[in-house]
Amino acid sequence: MKLITKDQALDAITNGEFGEDIIRSAEKVAVILTQSWCPQWHSMKIFVANYPAAEVYVLEYDRTDYFDEFRQFKERQFANDQIPYVRYYSKGVFVAESNSVSEELFHLNLF
Repeated sequence: MKLITKDQALDAITNGEFGEDIIRSAEKVAVILTQSWCPQWHSMKIFVANYPAAEVYVLEYDRTDYFDEFRQFKERQFANDQIPYVRYYSKGVFVAESNSVSEELFHLNLF
């Protein structure tokens, strides 16, 4: 599991999507946007922390100094106000999205 940097998050806000350095970093990529206090995120974190079948990126945006800006971007651009919010990519192409899921559904969304 890799943390999304401030520069990567701000670039996503500017460009409307995460950069190639994230979405093309592996054949299968999951981007998780969440807040640190979320109980569903705590459940998912257990199985995504060392997920072997994909590169997993995480942003706990409530812990940032750009919280409101990122939250508004996420809700406006991705039309999702739930957490965690997960975006799935295959070979750099967006293929699915979800909110909190089980390990089985997480895997299914990636393949």
